[in-house]
Amino acid sequence: MVAFPRPTRRAWPAALLALFLAVGCAGTYRYVANYWAYRGFAPPHDATYVKVRGTASRFFVASPALGGRSQPVDVYLPPGYATHPLRRYPVLYLLHGVPGRPGAFLATVRLGVVEDELVTLRRARPMILVMPFGSTGSFTDKEWVNGVGKHEGWETFLARDVVRAVDARYRTIPTGRARALAGLSEGGYGALNIGLHHPREFHVLESWSGYERADDIGSVFGHRPALLRANSPERTIFRRTSALRREHTVIWFYSGTGDEELAQNRRFARTLAGLDLRHRFFVVRGGHNWALWRGNAARAYLAASRGLRGA
Repeated sequence: MVAFPRPTRRAWPAALLALFLAVGCAGTYRYVANYWAYRGFAPPHDATYVKVRGTASRFFVASPALGGRSQPVDVYLPPGYATHPLRRYPVLYLLHGVPGRPGAFLATVRLGVVEDELVTLRRARPMILVMPFGSTGSFTDKEWVNGVGKHEGWETFLARDVVRAVDARYRTIPTGRARALAGLSEGGYGALNIGLHHPREFHVLESWSGYERADDIGSVFGHRPALLRANSPERTIFRRTSALRREHTVIWFYSGTGDEELAQNRRFARTLAGLDLRHRFFVVRGGHNWALWRGNAARAYLAASRGLRGA
């Protein structure tokens, strides 16, 4: 039998210090992880009147547009999905910003809770929420565009690969008239940019604190002027007017009073009004932050639900 030396008195302080540091590090990790998930807000929970809740899950899409790369896609199935096997649903696609991940729509914006409550109160129709991961890391900026690098087809990943995978996997209404595309910050830009490029694929476009000019993100396009013009909604809108009118596309967007892109969004709203396109723009008190997006989540859900009413 091997005899181990007994710890000396001098060893106890070191052991206690190590234990203290380990507990402290674990506590710090939990705090940081929880803050990253909830951004300082309490974890979401349904109101007491909600009896039937939606369910969250995740699957992966092997995307040809990304060279076969497998990307996670978070999904929130609406209340009643499992108990109504013959029913089909419209889909709300949600694009995150940077830094960010798709889980923030449920954990921070609490959009799943919003859906549960609005559906329970019969104020909105149930929708499938689809939240793809549009990057290779939480802090990697891809802008939801088809960039100039190899296997950088992030727009095609969303508009083709994810949409096809979702329609094949879930009981969707597989038509553009039953799809809404929304996003916050960078995702808001992505929703407008992709939506204008694919007017038959998405009927409602929502931008939460987004932007409409690609000049400031030129690096993803290799600073090529033609690509910058083709991916700036404030410019492409003029070439897509006929298609948007034909599809009766609805553009819904807002900006905070303290957002540096407020003037750009106001200018875009004036352009839409001048072109007589269906749109709604409003300004809300606040900045460019989670409190703003969380506080307007119900309005955004209702706008998508009502915009897809004819589907």
